[in-house]
Amino acid sequence: MGGVDLARAKRDASLAKVFPILNGVPDASDLPLSSQDLPKAVLSAREIEITEHYTVTKLIELLRERRVTVEEVTRAFLRRAALAQAATNCLTELLWDEAIQRARYLDSLSVPQGVLFGLPISTKEHHGMVGTEVTTSASLVAWIGKKHGSNLLYDTFWNEGCVFFARTTQPQTIMHLETESIVYGKTVNPYNRELTSGGSSGGESALIGMRGSILGVGGDIGGSIRCPAAHVGIYGFKPSIKRISTTGFRNTGTGKETISGCPGPMTVDRDGLELFMKVALSAKPWRIDPALTAKGWAPYTFTSPPKVAVQWWDGVVKPHPPMTRALREVAEACRDAGMEVVDWECDGLDHQKGWDILSALYWPDGGKEILGLLEQTGEPILPLTKFILHEQPTVKDLTQHELWEGSDLNTYRARYAQAWSKTGENGNREVDVILCPPSFGAAIPHGQSRYWGYTSHWNLLDYPAAVFPVTKVDPSLDAKDTAYVPRNSQDKFVHDMYSPERFINAPVSLQVVGRRQEDEKVLAALAEIERAMGRV
Repeated sequence: MGGVDLARAKRDASLAKVFPILNGVPDASDLPLSSQDLPKAVLSAREIEITEHYTVTKLIELLRERRVTVEEVTRAFLRRAALAQAATNCLTELLWDEAIQRARYLDSLSVPQGVLFGLPISTKEHHGMVGTEVTTSASLVAWIGKKHGSNLLYDTFWNEGCVFFARTTQPQTIMHLETESIVYGKTVNPYNRELTSGGSSGGESALIGMRGSILGVGGDIGGSIRCPAAHVGIYGFKPSIKRISTTGFRNTGTGKETISGCPGPMTVDRDGLELFMKVALSAKPWRIDPALTAKGWAPYTFTSPPKVAVQWWDGVVKPHPPMTRALREVAEACRDAGMEVVDWECDGLDHQKGWDILSALYWPDGGKEILGLLEQTGEPILPLTKFILHEQPTVKDLTQHELWEGSDLNTYRARYAQAWSKTGENGNREVDVILCPPSFGAAIPHGQSRYWGYTSHWNLLDYPAAVFPVTKVDPSLDAKDTAYVPRNSQDKFVHDMYSPERFINAPVSLQVVGRRQEDEKVLAALAEIERAMGRV
């Protein structure tokens, strides 16, 4: 596989440009279980200040006020990203020369220009990049060295003054909730290298989880922003589809109209989510990409405390004890803050049926295109690729008539919408948002991300959803329920996986979900929930 060697050599050459070189990084065989303490042993105090002490909006403020140069900030994040790569294997390329050139240009301007002036932004590799010598493999051996360019979203950010500085890993087929590929290998969790950083935007989560970036671009078709964000305790947002353009991205299934993915923000603070959406939509991208909803960002304000429905479980797989504890703690905080909190019952909504519909519509050609690309170079099929392609009973090459029927998609979506609307009957207020798990537990051991239901269900319904950090696994609080009897084989697989010691100190996050096209309301509800938790 000469192409793999070339791809890795290109990545390594980009990392070799780091200056000053990183001293004090352990050899790969000696890396600690958690990478969280590595920065203070390797980076300067000034680099730690720049990369750790500011929110996204505060850092932009400092840059615009010229209290720090763009080049100094860029160099700090480049070096921290290189450290994150050494610890977690999260990069496909460090844009050292390009980022510094861009930083110097921005510093040369007499007046700061753009809402994102000087902000370093990391990006998922398969999206492409602004530049003239761009190649994008989308982690497929067959596409290594394939020329590519920018996209509508990145052009918008570029025009608003950002600095693109790092491109990050994604898994084979970009359809795993773990990040591993034949091209770049396995990306690990910065809190515990025996756990996954999630997928498919797992390179972004590992990088941001080490604050090698504070705002990055992920993509989500089944949980690929929210799962990795949850696994490292950062913020992530999946918008409704057709809000943010995917024009220019590289992936298989281009033109597929069954289940669509969407880009979205991954960041260290809640304000970064809204900033991303405001900037992305301020350029009116629907004037260039007519497939988009012609709708700018209009922040939502609650005039009374939101009504929150808690989904304690989805009726298929029971969450691990730390996830249930996080739900309980946040639900109690919401109640104490004056919110109406009710239960969201899933048993009658048949989430398993939802998965059967969804998994078929991910691959309307039965996987022919992607399998053909793997076969073209003899690229081995990884186990989690087999899981999503070969182990789902509804995946097949659908006929045109079957596509017209929609495999019950519209019927299921209507049924769910009606269930939500019924919460407002008989004099009751309708539920504003659902508070639920983004996964059955904390970050998952490698190779075991085989249940997608807590994120993918909302892709099926096209509901916007945001993930936020809550707590960490604590063996003294999160003992295993040994008396629990699993309902099915998936439930048993997940239940047997858990012991609190295996996940100690791993981040635990929750998810806020809203109705389709109510993206602004979801982020407003997240702000209200975090205020109830005592956060600013």
